Amino acid sequence: MFKNYLKIAFRNLLKNKVYSFINISGLAIGMAVTIMIGLWIVDELNFNNYFKDKAHIAQIYQSQEFNGVKGTGPAIPRPLEFALREGYKDNFKHIIMSSWTNSRYLKYGDKNINRNGNFMQEGAPDLLNLNIISGIKDGLKEKNSIMISEYTAKALFDSENPIGKIIKVNNQDDLVVTAVYETLPDNTSFNDTDFIIPWKHYITTQGWLMGTADQWGNNSFQLFVQINDNTTMDAVTAKIKDVKKNNDKDVAQFNPQLFLLPMKDWHLRSNFENGVQTGGRIENVWLFGVIGLFVLLLACINFINLSTARSEKRATEVGIRKSIGSNRGQLIFQFLSESFLVVFLSFVSAIAIVLLFLNGFNNLASKSIVFPWTSIQFWEISLLFVLFTAFIAGSYPALYLSSFNPVSVLKGTFKAGRFAALPRKILVVTQFTVSIALIIGTLVVMSQIQFSKDRPVGYNKEGLIQIPAMSTEFLGKADLMREQFIASGAAIEMSTSSSPTTEVWSNRAGYTWDGKPEGFQEDLAYTSVSYEFIETLGIKLIAGRGFSREFASDSNAVILNSTAVKYMGIQDPIGKYMRDADTENPEPPLIIVGIVEDMVVQSPYSPVKQAMYVFDSDQNASYYNLRLNPKNSVSQNLELIEKVFKNNFPNLPFDYQFVDQEYADKFRSEERVASLAKVFTGLAIFISCLGLFGLAAFVAEQRTKEIGVRKILGASVKNLWMLLSKDFIILVIISLLIASPIAYYIMSHWLQKFSYRTNISWDIFAIACSGALIITIITVSFQAIKAATSNPVDSLRTE
Repeated sequence: MFKNYLKIAFRNLLKNKVYSFINISGLAIGMAVTIMIGLWIVDELNFNNYFKDKAHIAQIYQSQEFNGVKGTGPAIPRPLEFALREGYKDNFKHIIMSSWTNSRYLKYGDKNINRNGNFMQEGAPDLLNLNIISGIKDGLKEKNSIMISEYTAKALFDSENPIGKIIKVNNQDDLVVTAVYETLPDNTSFNDTDFIIPWKHYITTQGWLMGTADQWGNNSFQLFVQINDNTTMDAVTAKIKDVKKNNDKDVAQFNPQLFLLPMKDWHLRSNFENGVQTGGRIENVWLFGVIGLFVLLLACINFINLSTARSEKRATEVGIRKSIGSNRGQLIFQFLSESFLVVFLSFVSAIAIVLLFLNGFNNLASKSIVFPWTSIQFWEISLLFVLFTAFIAGSYPALYLSSFNPVSVLKGTFKAGRFAALPRKILVVTQFTVSIALIIGTLVVMSQIQFSKDRPVGYNKEGLIQIPAMSTEFLGKADLMREQFIASGAAIEMSTSSSPTTEVWSNRAGYTWDGKPEGFQEDLAYTSVSYEFIETLGIKLIAGRGFSREFASDSNAVILNSTAVKYMGIQDPIGKYMRDADTENPEPPLIIVGIVEDMVVQSPYSPVKQAMYVFDSDQNASYYNLRLNPKNSVSQNLELIEKVFKNNFPNLPFDYQFVDQEYADKFRSEERVASLAKVFTGLAIFISCLGLFGLAAFVAEQRTKEIGVRKILGASVKNLWMLLSKDFIILVIISLLIASPIAYYIMSHWLQKFSYRTNISWDIFAIACSGALIITIITVSFQAIKAATSNPVDSLRTE
């Protein structure tokens, strides 16, 4: 019986090629979108699944209050490690201190590369379940050892065995390779950890770390833990939350609260607002999940619409089958079988589409998704997916077609009914409501990104490059390098800074000043810079002056941004002092010599943070900032800069970054969302238009004789075009009226997460509405004009 149903289904598909093509292609595109979004969601939800003990791994976070507002982050003080080991060791399997991921120069023979890595304690390989390819797993025991990823090993050693070989790090430390571990996948939080150096090497070779072992106010480190199997994250958090506050009275004023952030939340739920976990990338997971379901729904609506629209063509068949004994259940099963065949063919086509475009999708989404050919779970889900889609797409047509009265059908008196077209109209409205809402949403996302890109950044990022200068070879050479870079003609100015131009690596508190409100707890972004910092970056000076070689006192000078002046409430700040609140071991007071315009150095979607710039008298900077000579080409400038660099640092690779590109990277996440949304919105519109095209073709076919009569009576092509198009245009207008307020509400809520945000202007709705109408008119007009220009003799010859 089922074989017979499939034969009939194939015959109907071949008999109605245009409608079959529209159904199969529409469903195939919808299913392909859903599959790709599904693979993307699985990749997101499986983030960090590489680590076997993921459920028990966490990072210590802390919240601190500044004037009633809580700030939350993973930066913690070094003494916390000792406190946890001494008082709470029964709760942890591993307690691992770590530096922040940073780049280092790695040299072996004539190979000199730049890679990212961490300084971590001995238990790190166990905590991360590193897959050791060669060497030993406890390769961090010796102070002068290094563990490297397979990716790094191939770059440095080619096919040579790295174990026991010596790598020179930053051209100063000789470290022995003790292990090569499998390169960590892209969908892990440690995907950029290309090497690990022992923590004991870090604390004994970095001068600035001296004395940090008892500094509870120095939040410069990371701490990863693995809890024991017999406890929970919440239970451990409850025990340790007040450890920092109870150990240091000076930091207690900020009410620090420690907690464990589970590894499962690092990627998807790492956003906090005023101390409350507010989500993160999980919002994108929900967003694209909903989009995937909607796109599939649009494709199913096409199938339902075209199947029910052609009901009169199947009426005689239903009548005959019922008259010779077929019951309604058999007819329903037949039509569901036809639906299954269409969906199965669509699924096969969808797989082909996914394979064809998966690389492009990976590039767009910045992923490394591989099609899961060997995953039994994927094929099980796919089977359920096909059956579910077949049922959703075929249930209404099956129930509708099987309900025909055989007597009316065979007597020729069957009519679809006055309201037979109403469900189709509702479905068309649903289709275009979703499509128009997606258009509006995509336009709002693009508008927000562009609004933030157009935001004044407070400095001139064009023609500005930065060179990492974190090797000890750079110490004390800033003035010499500045002279040579300028003398080469490649740069017109150079300065140094302790942070890159587009980030802040340090924050400070614990100052007093005249007029400071009692109980005020400041939080200032801190950067040490050289003399020519303002000139190099092109920062606008609002009051006072910049650091100058003419003033020896500038070693104790400070420059504030305008937000800091307002934040601190200082009246006439030039010449005022900021003093160390620590009366036992105070640092020299800082005199305010200048006020500069705000610089956007962190998130371009957030308010500029209050910032202080102090003079770097030790020339111990992390970055050289160079303003390129505009008279030369960029390539010429870079060639000259590299020559000067190599003359002074022959053993270091020349590495640089364009500041405007680094700033542009801050928009990558939102731009990826916008790009994916544009693609999915375009496909949703295409699917809707495909269905509209098929429905318009059916309506034109259904009214062929009416059109012939009207032409004979003198109707023009324009009149007939209006006759066939107006119903569809009205449906789209109704969709516009429904979609606009829904999209406005949703996108207004989405914009609330940005402190610096655009307004949803009327022109977005105008563009979306006019675009939807134009697309509809173009889609319908093809069939309408084709019917209106046909020869009436052909349609009336049988009357």
